[in-house]
Order: sequence, then structure tokens, then C-alpha cells
Amino acid sequence: MSSTEANGDITQASKKARMSGDAANLHLDGVPPDTLRKVQAYLDSFRLSQEKLLQVSAQLKKDMIRGLGKHSHHKAPVKMLPTFVRATPDGTEKGDFLALDLGGTNFRVLHVRVVEDLQKVLKMDSQICAIPKEMMLGTGQQLFDHIAACLGDFLVSQDLKGQTLPLGFTFSFPCEQKEIDKSILIRWTKGFNCSGVEGEDVVKLLKEAIHRRGDFDIGSVAMVNDTVGTMMSCGYRDQSCEIGMIIGTGTNACYMEEMKNVKRVEGEDGRMCINTEWGGFGDNGSLRGIQTEFDVEVDKTSINPGVHTFEKMISGMYLGEIVRLLLVKLTEEKLLFQGQTSEALQTLESFETKFISEIEEPDTGLENARRILTQLGLKWDEVDVRVVCLVCDTVSSRSARLCAAALAAIANHMRVNRRLDHLKTTVGVDGTVYRKHPNFSEELQETVRLLAPKCDITFLVSEDGSGKGAAMVTAVAQRLALQSRLLEDSDGEGDNEDDEDEEEDEEEDV
Repeated sequence: MSSTEANGDITQASKKARMSGDAANLHLDGVPPDTLRKVQAYLDSFRLSQEKLLQVSAQLKKDMIRGLGKHSHHKAPVKMLPTFVRATPDGTEKGDFLALDLGGTNFRVLHVRVVEDLQKVLKMDSQICAIPKEMMLGTGQQLFDHIAACLGDFLVSQDLKGQTLPLGFTFSFPCEQKEIDKSILIRWTKGFNCSGVEGEDVVKLLKEAIHRRGDFDIGSVAMVNDTVGTMMSCGYRDQSCEIGMIIGTGTNACYMEEMKNVKRVEGEDGRMCINTEWGGFGDNGSLRGIQTEFDVEVDKTSINPGVHTFEKMISGMYLGEIVRLLLVKLTEEKLLFQGQTSEALQTLESFETKFISEIEEPDTGLENARRILTQLGLKWDEVDVRVVCLVCDTVSSRSARLCAAALAAIANHMRVNRRLDHLKTTVGVDGTVYRKHPNFSEELQETVRLLAPKCDITFLVSEDGSGKGAAMVTAVAQRLALQSRLLEDSDGEGDNEDDEDEEEDEEEDV
């Protein structure tokens, strides 16, 4: 049985969901059978059967468990980083918060208000501040002084100068988080190389810069990963939101794990949000069986060969390049454009991922394909246009199904962990591929239902995870700290009895 046939259960189900009647044959009309057969031979390796997707899901689950282990995590391709976010919103959070979002050549400062009565997270105002190129390569002190100055100006403009507000800090660089308010920069990326920051606690550097100014102060700080912010920004509206997922330029997911499984952090009770860093899935070679020659080539020409294997198969940064390589190959085999390529098509990354979304638009796709092929300097006929549509559909479809396999691994893991027959949960999701591609979200959801049949998963598109979400993380941390203080202030005798009861329970378990 070919992989195309075996894949019927998933592909056809989702195709039916998004296409009706003759539209399903849109890509194939007028394509000579012999040409189609030869094209399909190249596309077959992108079509993954349900059995194969279940294997991918099972492999990720194994790697997640390795990543959580105290002694195995350092060798795990999926890093499973503790975030020290110990709860999702419960709807009682309220108040004013600041959020700082630094992840590129600009950073944002936001004033966010959490309104309990309305169950809403409102962005009161925000300001974008540029970071000059020379500052990106200067000293860490210069950078953090600049951030503190912009924060101070923003507080003045909002008439908040006298208030000491808690702050959520989204810092989108590789960090090792030690506590909710302590995060060590491992290395700079994205063109930054400020001295004196790598190996240091970025919260401490921010606070020192604010104290050097001496004209304002901030309250408690919560460090936030953007994927966690995505989950938390949805968690106030839907308190069953315990998974966050980004599928855009890059990809990542987080979820609420049982503390007893988080071996690298002390404590057995409750839950903690884990940042999976699932983009690294397959970095140990476990996905070699489903990587195509085109995936191998994309990896080879990337700026980081050998790492972020899974991300390179499904995320927006790479999908366009996979399609381009396929089109080049089909042209070389004289299955497209009468064997005549163009300088643009031969240029690395010239086929943008947004072209895939445009070509797959239900009403205007063929028209968009003609325009894009002309733009790329190609001489096309109607058969070429339809073959290009089929290639785009195949590549984006694989991305949605692989993403679903990974998400199913998380949902199934949570259900088994919690000893539930049935898990009902919500995924807070963000990213341009999910938001902009006309079929991606539908195919993803359809496939997750098949791969995690005992999980009832709702999808909620996040609103500003790195801004509002960061403020929400801070609001929840503040609520937990207050509850913890209330417990400490209460009579201690009962606590001792509880400890003794727990010790007795542990002895019985042994």
C-alpha cells in the first residue's frame, strides 16, 4: 500500500472539511495523467499516514520525558524548560501592570489593566522604542539604561510615575530560568551582541538600570517566554487553557505539567508550565525516517545546520524554501515550465511562505499563482499553475499534520498524567502560519482529533501573548504570592500536622 493510499484517512477527512464538490479537483484539472504520476512520486514522501503520525507523536512523548528528567535532560533534543509559572489565571486577577517586550530591533512598553468584572485584559496604551544598531553591539549597561529611560518616559506619558507597578518581561533570547524573576542569558541572537550580559541575570540588570536613574521604581518582575504568554493571554478568557502554541516564523509549545514530573525543580505538589522548545525535536536524528531530500537541503543551507529539525519541517521561516526546492527539482525533471527555470526561482528563499497561503486561497488561488509565477520570471501554462498549487497544498498539509502530531503528544501526555479517561482543554495559539493560511488551522484540528481521540481540544487565537500575556503571568504570580503570604501568616500548628500526615502517607506508599 502506498503512503498516499495509507494516508487517505487523514488527508481525505481534512480535504473534505475544507473543500466541496469540484473544488477538490482544482489542482488536478487538465494535468496529463503521466505528468501527475511523476509529480506525485516526488510528493509522496511528504504524505504521512496516520500510523506514521502516531509514531512521530510517540517519539515526541519519549523525548519530552527525557527532557523532564534530572539526569537525562542535558542530552534531550526537546529541552522541556521549567518556567516557574505555577498556575493559570483563575479569573480573580485584577489591577494595573507593565509589560516589556524585547525580542528584536524594537521593544515595546505596555500598560495593561486586568479587569475582574469584565474578565478582560485591556491594553491601556503602549509605546515602541527603537534600539540603534550600535547599541545592539555596545555594552549591556548602555542597553539596559536605554530600556529604563524609555520605561521612565512611558510612565510619565501615562501619568503613572508615582506608582510602583509589577512588570512582565518578555525577553525572547535563549535563557536559563532559575525562578520566575531570575533568568540567565545563555547567548545573544538576532544580531545582538552586548557585552557583559551573557551569563548574567537580565532581571537584575534591568533593576540596576532603573535604580541608577532613581526617578521611578517597579514592583515584582516576572520573566515570560512568548509561548507561555500566548497561553496566559487566553487563560483569563478561558480558564481551561493549559497549552500554548506558536506556529509562525518559528514554532514552540508549552503546557501545564504535574510538578512531580518536573525532576529539575524541587517540590511535588501542583503544576508548572513547561516550555517544551519542541523546535529541536529530531535534532538527535529521530525524524530522519520522514525527512525528505528537500528538508535535508533546507537544513544544510540554513544558518544553524543540524538544529531545530522539527521547526525546519513545519514553520513559516522554511515552508517557502521547501516549495522552491521542489519546484526547482520538478523543473529540472521537465515536469514544470518546459524545463526552463528563472534566476529568481534559483535564488535561495525567493519563494516566500506567504505565497503558499495566497496560492491556496479558495477563490483567488489560481489567479494568485499566475501572478506569483510571473513575478518569479517563469514562463508558465495552466498545467504548471495547477502543479504549483498541488505542491503548495502538499507542503502546507504536511506542516499542519506534523504540528497536530506534536500537539496530540502533549494532550495525550497530560491526559495520562492526570489519570483521566477524557481530557478537556484549550490551546492558546498564535503565529502567522496558523492565522494567515486558509486551510492550516482546519487541517491541524481535524488531525489532532484523529490522533488524540480521548482529548476534547478547543483552539483560541491569542491576543498579544508577549504583551497582555506577560502582564497576565505577573498578575497570576502576584496572586500566588499573596495566597502564600496568607498561608504563612496563619497559625502554623496545622501545617506541622499536615507534614506528619504526608510523611505517614509516604511510608505507606513505600
